[in-house]
Amino acid sequence: MKKELLTASALAASLVVPGVASAASMSMSGYSLNGVTSNDSDAASDGTYSATQDSGMSVSVSETTDGGMTISSGFTLINEGATSATESGLTLTFTDGSSLELIDAGTAMAGALASVPSASGEQGLGATCSNTSTTSLSWGGLTSAVGFDWNSADDFANIDGLTFGFSAGMGDDATASSASLNTDTSYSVGATYVTTANDDTTVTIGGGYTTADGNTTNARNANADTVAVSISAVNGDLTIGAGMSTGEGLRYNTSVSVHEVDNVEVMNVGAKYVSGDMTFTVSYKDGSSDSADLGTSNATSSDSQEAVGVSVDYAVASGVTATMGYEHRDDSDGGSPIQSDSGASWYVGAKISF
Repeated sequence: MKKELLTASALAASLVVPGVASAASMSMSGYSLNGVTSNDSDAASDGTYSATQDSGMSVSVSETTDGGMTISSGFTLINEGATSATESGLTLTFTDGSSLELIDAGTAMAGALASVPSASGEQGLGATCSNTSTTSLSWGGLTSAVGFDWNSADDFANIDGLTFGFSAGMGDDATASSASLNTDTSYSVGATYVTTANDDTTVTIGGGYTTADGNTTNARNANADTVAVSISAVNGDLTIGAGMSTGEGLRYNTSVSVHEVDNVEVMNVGAKYVSGDMTFTVSYKDGSSDSADLGTSNATSSDSQEAVGVSVDYAVASGVTATMGYEHRDDSDGGSPIQSDSGASWYVGAKISF
Protein backbone atom coordinates (compact mmCIF):
# COMPACT_ATOMS: atom_id res chain seq x y z
CA MET A 1 0.00 0.00 0.00
CA LYS A 2 2.90 2.34 0.77
CA LYS A 3 4.26 1.99 -2.77
CA GLU A 4 0.89 2.83 -4.31
CA LEU A 5 0.60 5.94 -2.11
CA LEU A 6 4.06 7.14 -3.17
CA THR A 7 3.19 6.74 -6.85
CA ALA A 8 -0.18 8.47 -6.40
CA SER A 9 1.50 11.35 -4.56
CA ALA A 10 4.01 11.81 -7.39
CA LEU A 11 1.20 11.82 -9.95
CA ALA A 12 -0.85 14.35 -7.99
CA ALA A 13 2.14 16.62 -7.45
CA SER A 14 2.90 16.62 -11.18
CA LEU A 15 -0.58 17.92 -11.96
CA VAL A 16 -0.62 20.76 -9.41
CA VAL A 17 1.56 23.10 -11.45
CA PRO A 18 0.85 26.82 -11.78
CA GLY A 19 0.96 28.60 -15.10
CA VAL A 20 -0.61 25.91 -17.30
CA ALA A 21 -3.16 26.97 -19.91
CA SER A 22 -6.72 25.74 -19.47
CA ALA A 23 -6.57 23.76 -22.74
CA ALA A 24 -3.53 21.72 -23.75
CA SER A 25 -2.22 21.46 -27.32
CA MET A 26 -3.51 18.50 -29.30
CA SER A 27 -2.39 16.63 -32.41
CA MET A 28 -3.77 13.61 -34.22
CA SER A 29 -2.06 10.93 -36.29
CA GLY A 30 -3.10 7.71 -37.94
CA TYR A 31 -2.93 5.45 -40.95
CA SER A 32 -4.97 3.34 -43.36
CA LEU A 33 -3.48 0.15 -44.79
CA ASN A 34 -4.77 -2.00 -47.65
CA GLY A 35 -3.13 -4.98 -49.32
CA VAL A 36 -3.10 -8.66 -50.22
CA THR A 37 -1.45 -11.43 -48.19
CA SER A 38 -0.58 -14.92 -49.42
CA ASN A 39 0.19 -17.77 -47.01
CA ASP A 40 1.67 -21.07 -48.18
CA SER A 41 2.18 -23.18 -45.07
CA ASP A 42 3.84 -26.61 -45.03
CA ALA A 43 0.49 -28.07 -43.93
CA ALA A 44 -1.41 -26.99 -47.05
CA SER A 45 -1.06 -28.18 -50.63
CA ASP A 46 -2.14 -24.80 -52.02
CA GLY A 47 -1.47 -21.29 -50.84
CA THR A 48 -4.24 -19.01 -49.65
CA TYR A 49 -4.87 -15.37 -50.56
CA SER A 50 -6.71 -12.80 -48.50
CA ALA A 51 -7.31 -9.06 -48.32
CA THR A 52 -5.47 -7.27 -45.54
CA GLN A 53 -6.96 -4.06 -44.21
CA ASP A 54 -5.93 -2.16 -41.11
CA SER A 55 -6.19 1.30 -39.63
CA GLY A 56 -5.20 3.27 -36.60
CA MET A 57 -5.76 6.70 -35.08
CA SER A 58 -4.27 8.30 -31.99
CA VAL A 59 -4.41 11.62 -30.16
CA SER A 60 -1.48 13.30 -28.43
CA VAL A 61 -1.93 16.12 -25.91
CA SER A 62 0.76 18.22 -24.27
CA GLU A 63 1.40 21.54 -22.59
CA THR A 64 4.46 23.35 -21.26
CA THR A 65 4.45 25.09 -17.91
CA ASP A 66 5.89 28.57 -17.29
CA GLY A 67 8.85 26.78 -15.73
CA GLY A 68 9.59 24.92 -18.96
CA MET A 69 8.40 21.44 -17.98
CA THR A 70 6.33 19.65 -20.64
CA ILE A 71 3.40 17.47 -19.56
CA SER A 72 2.14 15.08 -22.23
CA SER A 73 -0.19 12.13 -22.65
CA GLY A 74 -2.40 10.57 -25.32
CA PHE A 75 -4.78 7.81 -26.28
CA THR A 76 -5.76 5.68 -29.25
CA LEU A 77 -9.15 5.93 -30.93
CA ILE A 78 -8.62 3.06 -33.37
CA ASN A 79 -6.05 0.30 -32.99
CA GLU A 80 -5.50 -2.31 -35.73
CA GLY A 81 -8.90 -1.56 -37.26
CA ALA A 82 -10.91 -1.81 -34.04
CA THR A 83 -12.35 0.96 -31.89
CA SER A 84 -10.07 1.21 -28.88
CA ALA A 85 -9.83 3.98 -26.29
CA THR A 86 -6.48 3.09 -24.75
CA GLU A 87 -4.64 5.68 -22.69
CA SER A 88 -0.84 6.06 -22.92
CA GLY A 89 -0.03 7.32 -19.44
CA LEU A 90 1.59 10.59 -18.40
CA THR A 91 5.07 11.87 -19.38
CA LEU A 92 6.91 14.75 -17.70
CA THR A 93 9.84 16.17 -19.67
CA PHE A 94 12.10 18.43 -17.61
CA THR A 95 14.20 21.39 -18.71
CA ASP A 96 17.46 19.42 -18.42
CA GLY A 97 16.21 16.88 -21.00
CA SER A 98 15.38 14.09 -18.56
CA SER A 99 11.89 12.60 -18.47
CA LEU A 100 9.61 10.70 -16.12
CA GLU A 101 6.79 8.47 -17.36
CA LEU A 102 4.00 7.68 -14.89
CA ILE A 103 1.28 5.02 -15.27
CA ASP A 104 1.68 2.29 -17.92
CA ALA A 105 5.26 3.44 -18.37
CA GLY A 106 7.00 0.35 -19.77
CA THR A 107 10.51 -0.79 -18.87
CA ALA A 108 13.88 0.95 -19.04
CA MET A 109 15.41 -2.09 -20.77
CA ALA A 110 12.97 -2.04 -23.69
CA GLY A 111 13.44 1.69 -24.18
CA ALA A 112 17.24 1.47 -24.19
CA LEU A 113 17.68 -1.13 -26.95
CA ALA A 114 19.18 -0.04 -30.27
CA SER A 115 16.82 -0.56 -33.21
CA VAL A 116 17.57 -3.60 -35.39
CA PRO A 117 16.20 -3.37 -38.98
CA SER A 118 13.28 -5.73 -39.61
CA ALA A 119 11.49 -6.55 -42.87
CA SER A 120 8.17 -4.72 -43.21
CA GLY A 121 4.83 -6.03 -44.46
CA GLU A 122 1.78 -7.88 -43.19
CA GLN A 123 2.94 -11.46 -43.79
CA GLY A 124 0.49 -13.81 -42.10
CA LEU A 125 2.23 -16.96 -40.78
CA GLY A 126 3.14 -16.91 -37.09
CA ALA A 127 3.81 -18.97 -34.00
CA THR A 128 0.89 -20.63 -32.23
CA CYS A 129 0.21 -20.07 -28.54
CA SER A 130 1.55 -23.56 -27.76
CA ASN A 131 5.01 -22.42 -28.86
CA THR A 132 6.66 -20.80 -25.83
CA SER A 133 9.63 -19.42 -27.77
CA THR A 134 9.79 -15.82 -29.00
CA THR A 135 11.78 -13.68 -31.43
CA SER A 136 11.26 -10.44 -29.47
CA LEU A 137 14.36 -8.98 -27.79
CA SER A 138 12.14 -7.31 -25.17
CA TRP A 139 10.10 -10.45 -24.38
CA GLY A 140 10.84 -10.08 -20.66
CA GLY A 141 9.80 -6.41 -20.47
CA LEU A 142 6.91 -7.09 -18.09
CA THR A 143 5.69 -4.51 -15.60
CA SER A 144 2.63 -3.26 -13.75
CA ALA A 145 0.55 -0.33 -15.02
CA VAL A 146 1.20 1.33 -11.65
CA GLY A 147 4.81 2.45 -11.89
CA PHE A 148 7.32 4.80 -13.48
CA ASP A 149 10.13 4.96 -16.03
CA TRP A 150 12.80 7.63 -15.55
CA ASN A 151 15.20 8.46 -18.39
CA SER A 152 18.22 10.71 -18.06
CA ALA A 153 19.22 13.56 -20.31
CA ASP A 154 22.01 13.06 -22.84
CA ASP A 155 25.59 12.66 -21.61
CA PHE A 156 24.62 10.99 -18.33
CA ALA A 157 27.37 11.17 -15.67
CA ASN A 158 29.29 13.52 -18.01
CA ILE A 159 29.91 10.68 -20.47
CA ASP A 160 29.36 11.88 -24.05
CA GLY A 161 26.62 9.91 -25.82
CA LEU A 162 25.37 8.00 -22.75
CA THR A 163 21.78 7.92 -21.49
CA PHE A 164 20.54 5.87 -18.54
CA GLY A 165 17.11 4.78 -17.36
CA PHE A 166 15.48 3.10 -14.39
CA SER A 167 11.90 1.83 -14.13
CA ALA A 168 9.75 0.05 -11.58
CA GLY A 169 6.27 -1.45 -11.47
CA MET A 170 4.51 -1.40 -8.12
CA GLY A 171 1.01 -2.80 -8.62
CA ASP A 172 1.25 -5.48 -5.94
CA ASP A 173 -2.45 -6.33 -6.32
CA ALA A 174 -2.58 -9.25 -8.81
CA THR A 175 -5.00 -12.04 -7.88
CA ALA A 176 -3.33 -15.40 -7.24
CA SER A 177 -4.03 -17.81 -10.09
CA SER A 178 -2.46 -20.71 -11.96
CA ALA A 179 -4.29 -19.74 -15.16
CA SER A 180 -3.05 -16.18 -15.65
CA LEU A 181 0.20 -14.26 -15.86
CA ASN A 182 -0.06 -10.98 -13.93
CA THR A 183 2.90 -8.82 -12.97
CA ASP A 184 2.96 -7.29 -9.49
CA THR A 185 6.45 -5.86 -9.07
CA SER A 186 9.21 -5.25 -11.59
CA TYR A 187 12.53 -3.44 -11.74
CA SER A 188 14.51 -2.60 -14.85
CA VAL A 189 17.65 -0.68 -15.80
CA GLY A 190 18.77 0.31 -19.28
CA ALA A 191 21.52 2.30 -20.94
CA THR A 192 22.18 3.56 -24.47
CA TYR A 193 25.55 4.73 -25.78
CA VAL A 194 25.92 6.60 -29.10
CA THR A 195 29.30 7.27 -30.67
CA THR A 196 30.90 7.94 -34.05
CA ALA A 197 33.38 5.60 -35.74
CA ASN A 198 35.69 6.65 -38.57
CA ASP A 199 33.96 10.07 -38.66
CA ASP A 200 31.13 8.74 -40.87
CA THR A 201 29.44 5.88 -38.98
CA THR A 202 27.06 6.40 -36.06
CA VAL A 203 27.15 3.43 -33.68
CA THR A 204 24.42 2.88 -31.07
CA ILE A 205 24.74 0.26 -28.33
CA GLY A 206 21.82 -0.37 -25.98
CA GLY A 207 20.97 -2.93 -23.34
CA GLY A 208 19.47 -3.61 -19.97
CA TYR A 209 18.14 -5.98 -17.37
CA THR A 210 14.58 -6.66 -16.17
CA THR A 211 13.28 -8.74 -13.30
CA ALA A 212 9.52 -9.08 -12.81
CA ASP A 213 7.42 -11.09 -10.38
CA GLY A 214 3.72 -11.74 -9.95
CA ASN A 215 1.23 -13.95 -8.20
CA THR A 216 1.02 -17.05 -10.39
CA THR A 217 0.19 -19.97 -8.11
CA ASN A 218 2.94 -22.61 -7.68
CA ALA A 219 5.30 -20.92 -10.14
CA ARG A 220 8.98 -21.88 -9.87
CA ASN A 221 10.26 -19.01 -12.00
CA ALA A 222 9.62 -15.31 -11.65
CA ASN A 223 7.55 -13.76 -14.44
CA ALA A 224 10.78 -12.69 -16.14
CA ASP A 225 14.48 -12.51 -15.40
CA THR A 226 16.21 -11.34 -18.57
CA VAL A 227 19.12 -9.47 -20.10
CA ALA A 228 19.06 -7.94 -23.60
CA VAL A 229 21.60 -6.03 -25.68
CA SER A 230 21.63 -4.71 -29.25
CA ILE A 231 23.83 -2.66 -31.56
CA SER A 232 23.25 -0.70 -34.75
CA ALA A 233 25.56 1.13 -37.13
CA VAL A 234 24.44 3.79 -39.64
CA ASN A 235 26.73 4.80 -42.50
CA GLY A 236 25.00 7.10 -44.94
CA ASP A 237 22.08 5.16 -46.46
CA LEU A 238 23.11 1.81 -44.94
CA THR A 239 21.98 0.58 -41.50
CA ILE A 240 22.96 -2.74 -39.97
CA GLY A 241 22.04 -4.10 -36.56
CA ALA A 242 22.07 -7.13 -34.30
CA GLY A 243 20.70 -8.02 -30.90
CA MET A 244 20.36 -10.87 -28.42
CA SER A 245 18.37 -11.65 -25.30
CA THR A 246 18.56 -14.46 -22.77
CA GLY A 247 16.83 -15.40 -19.54
CA GLU A 248 14.02 -17.37 -17.93
CA GLY A 249 10.47 -16.73 -16.83
CA LEU A 250 6.85 -17.70 -17.48
CA ARG A 251 4.95 -17.88 -20.79
CA TYR A 252 1.36 -18.57 -21.83
CA ASN A 253 0.52 -21.94 -23.35
CA THR A 254 -2.78 -23.27 -24.72
CA SER A 255 -2.76 -26.66 -22.99
CA VAL A 256 -1.63 -25.38 -19.57
CA SER A 257 -2.28 -21.64 -19.38
CA VAL A 258 1.15 -20.76 -17.98
CA HIS A 259 4.42 -22.64 -18.51
CA GLU A 260 7.83 -22.36 -16.92
CA VAL A 261 10.43 -21.36 -19.54
CA ASP A 262 14.19 -21.73 -19.17
CA ASN A 263 17.16 -21.13 -21.45
CA VAL A 264 15.27 -18.52 -23.47
CA GLU A 265 17.52 -17.40 -26.33
CA VAL A 266 16.67 -14.72 -28.91
CA MET A 267 18.77 -13.37 -31.77
CA ASN A 268 17.88 -10.64 -34.30
CA VAL A 269 20.03 -9.51 -37.26
CA GLY A 270 19.01 -7.01 -39.92
CA ALA A 271 20.21 -4.60 -42.60
CA LYS A 272 18.50 -1.69 -44.39
CA TYR A 273 19.57 0.35 -47.41
CA VAL A 274 17.86 3.52 -48.65
CA SER A 275 18.17 4.42 -52.34
CA GLY A 276 16.18 7.50 -53.29
CA ASP A 277 12.50 6.76 -52.58
CA MET A 278 13.11 3.03 -52.04
CA THR A 279 14.12 1.18 -48.87
CA PHE A 280 15.46 -2.39 -49.06
CA THR A 281 15.43 -4.44 -45.83
CA VAL A 282 16.52 -7.98 -44.95
CA SER A 283 16.22 -9.55 -41.49
CA TYR A 284 16.78 -12.81 -39.63
CA LYS A 285 15.13 -13.72 -36.31
CA ASP A 286 15.66 -16.81 -34.19
CA GLY A 287 14.21 -17.82 -30.82
CA SER A 288 14.24 -20.92 -28.63
CA SER A 289 13.18 -21.98 -25.13
CA ASP A 290 12.81 -25.03 -22.89
CA SER A 291 9.39 -25.25 -21.26
CA ALA A 292 7.91 -27.26 -18.40
CA ASP A 293 4.56 -27.54 -16.66
CA LEU A 294 3.89 -24.87 -14.08
CA GLY A 295 5.72 -25.58 -10.82
CA THR A 296 7.92 -28.38 -12.21
CA SER A 297 11.69 -28.24 -12.64
CA ASN A 298 12.26 -30.57 -15.58
CA ALA A 299 11.80 -29.19 -19.07
CA THR A 300 9.44 -31.36 -21.14
CA SER A 301 9.46 -29.38 -24.40
CA SER A 302 11.99 -27.56 -26.56
CA ASP A 303 10.31 -24.92 -28.71
CA SER A 304 11.77 -22.74 -31.44
CA GLN A 305 10.98 -20.38 -34.31
CA GLU A 306 13.10 -18.98 -37.11
CA ALA A 307 12.15 -16.33 -39.67
CA VAL A 308 13.92 -14.80 -42.67
CA GLY A 309 12.30 -11.68 -44.12
CA VAL A 310 12.86 -9.39 -47.11
CA SER A 311 10.95 -6.22 -47.99
CA VAL A 312 10.96 -3.26 -50.37
CA ASP A 313 9.23 0.00 -49.42
CA TYR A 314 8.59 2.74 -52.00
CA ALA A 315 7.62 6.29 -51.04
CA VAL A 316 4.93 6.99 -53.62
CA ALA A 317 4.08 10.43 -52.26
CA SER A 318 4.17 12.31 -48.98
CA GLY A 319 2.62 9.98 -46.38
CA VAL A 320 2.00 7.17 -48.92
CA THR A 321 4.21 4.05 -48.88
CA ALA A 322 3.88 0.94 -51.07
CA THR A 323 5.31 -2.26 -49.59
CA MET A 324 6.21 -5.68 -50.93
CA GLY A 325 7.35 -8.17 -48.27
CA TYR A 326 8.30 -11.84 -48.10
CA GLU A 327 8.96 -14.13 -45.12
CA HIS A 328 9.90 -17.77 -44.70
CA ARG A 329 9.65 -19.29 -41.23
CA ASP A 330 10.17 -22.63 -39.47
CA ASP A 331 8.43 -23.26 -36.14
CA SER A 332 8.62 -26.26 -33.83
CA ASP A 333 6.87 -27.28 -30.62
CA GLY A 334 8.42 -29.95 -28.42
CA GLY A 335 11.04 -30.56 -31.10
CA SER A 336 8.41 -31.38 -33.73
CA PRO A 337 7.74 -29.04 -36.69
CA ILE A 338 4.50 -27.02 -36.60
CA GLN A 339 3.59 -27.32 -40.26
CA SER A 340 0.67 -24.88 -40.05
CA ASP A 341 3.03 -22.15 -38.82
CA SER A 342 5.96 -22.99 -41.11
CA GLY A 343 6.33 -22.05 -44.74
CA ALA A 344 6.31 -18.93 -46.89
CA SER A 345 4.15 -15.81 -46.97
CA TRP A 346 4.21 -12.58 -48.93
CA TYR A 347 2.40 -9.25 -48.85
CA VAL A 348 1.77 -6.44 -51.34
CA GLY A 349 -0.01 -3.29 -50.23
CA ALA A 350 0.05 0.41 -49.46
CA LYS A 351 -0.14 2.50 -46.29
CA ILE A 352 -1.37 6.08 -46.09
CA SER A 353 -0.24 7.92 -42.96
CA PHE A 354 -1.21 11.33 -41.59
